[in-house]
Amino acid sequence: MNDAMMNNLIAYLFMSNKFQCTKLINGYLGGRRIADALHLFARMSDRDVVSWNSMIAGCLGCGETRLAHNLFSKMPERNVISWTTVVDGLSKSGRVDLAEDLFLRMPCKDQAAWNSMISGYCSNGRIDQAVGLFRRMSCPNVISWSAIIAGLDQNDRSQQALSMFGEMISTHHPHLIQPTSDTFSSVLTACASCADLLLGIQIHGRLTKSGYISDAFALTSLITLYTNCKQMVSSYKMLREDASRSTVASWTAVITGYGSNGEHRAAVEVFHEMRNTTCILPNQSTFTSTLKSCGGLEDLFEGTSIHGEAVKLGFGTDVFVGNSLIFMYSKCGDIENALKVFEELSERNLVSWNTIITGCAHNSRGLKSLALYKDMILTLLQPDEITYLGLLTACSHSKLVENARYFYRLLSRDANVCLRREHCICMVDVLCRSGNLEEAEKLIINTEEFKADVPIWLSLLSGCRMYSNATDLAMRAADHIFDVEPDCSAAYVLLSNIYASFGRWDDVAQIRIMMKTSGLSKIPGCSEIGRTNSSAMSISAMS
Repeated sequence: MNDAMMNNLIAYLFMSNKFQCTKLINGYLGGRRIADALHLFARMSDRDVVSWNSMIAGCLGCGETRLAHNLFSKMPERNVISWTTVVDGLSKSGRVDLAEDLFLRMPCKDQAAWNSMISGYCSNGRIDQAVGLFRRMSCPNVISWSAIIAGLDQNDRSQQALSMFGEMISTHHPHLIQPTSDTFSSVLTACASCADLLLGIQIHGRLTKSGYISDAFALTSLITLYTNCKQMVSSYKMLREDASRSTVASWTAVITGYGSNGEHRAAVEVFHEMRNTTCILPNQSTFTSTLKSCGGLEDLFEGTSIHGEAVKLGFGTDVFVGNSLIFMYSKCGDIENALKVFEELSERNLVSWNTIITGCAHNSRGLKSLALYKDMILTLLQPDEITYLGLLTACSHSKLVENARYFYRLLSRDANVCLRREHCICMVDVLCRSGNLEEAEKLIINTEEFKADVPIWLSLLSGCRMYSNATDLAMRAADHIFDVEPDCSAAYVLLSNIYASFGRWDDVAQIRIMMKTSGLSKIPGCSEIGRTNSSAMSISAMS
């Protein structure tokens, strides 16, 4: 439509009625043509509250919160919809203080306004204010209850969310409220967060009786519940029983569940089942979870194949899929492809940097990890616990002792990062590999929060195996362990192996007698405990 035709149409609308004009404004706003909507709105001679509300709602829908608030302040008259619309829009955009101010000034508040403000508090992390406001409602409806239950769960108060649901359905409650599918979905999500299988099964029964079992969101919530409670048979059964109503979210929930429960092969098989038996296309989360499982299997062929599918569907440079690709290639030992994916990412977040730094560390590319860290700092991103662990791992695997000392000092002084056991284990490992055993011992003793930590002393004890002159230190490390955990099998085994490696058979016999007396037996693989903790933490943290 050319400008002349548009002007004729506008002239006609002005001559017809304000309702047609408002419809055209809504059309402009639906197409995000805010300037055209404002131009037409300004030319309207008869603007009523409906046209003002439409203009404000449209601006909020386009993310123009300041413009919406400015229009609201200029309204000649307002109704409850005007107030509720702007309160809801400002809350959702994060301007909760301004929304709160308007809510308190509302001359007449309906339930929608109360519910909008409760949701606004919840979505902005102000859960105590949300609960306080909810308690002041004279007659909360099911939307109010559902909002506060969901908000509590989303703000890590899942147990309180379940208590709130119990209060809602209590026969003693003065207002009988019937839960909706949204309510049940929120409760199931809270059950999943608390791993409360018993209550979840009861909710499952209520869902079936109420007829909400066919709801897609409820189905996904049920799958997540069974997944979090390690009931993967039930989780998969739910998916297959309602296959016709399954969505990409429900398939992804099962794939993610298998992966989080260590059943990576099953996760990949479910991915292929979804691709081969349905018309559902995988999304960002589907690829992310499946690729992590490929990494867990260290199956490069499978991971490369799924990488190809992700590229075909437009996720090749997506940051979240890319992070999982970096992890997968690193775990499979293909660090060159991991670096290539990293370089091709459309954007990089802290997880991207941490994953590639740690990946290089575990593939004997310690100097590359350090170079990447320098590049990361130039982007003004601040390192976190995982960054430091990756750097210390790089220094350990590449015997970069001075660099490790530097990063450990930096970590200890970083007020934004918490020193964790895994950092200390990794630093002890670096020092042991380089023969600085006494320094490692002093580091543990001088770190107040860890000087009685058994795994850290086990790491030092494990490091003593390589040095014939370290038997006295090994005994001191063992004494520290036995002071805390007298029946520590791993310490006995490590000490016995140290004595055996240097031919001190009388001491080996003595250790075995002590183990037999204590009723202990050797635990296979425990001698590697100090080596594995740090890498296990870095992998799980990236996931």
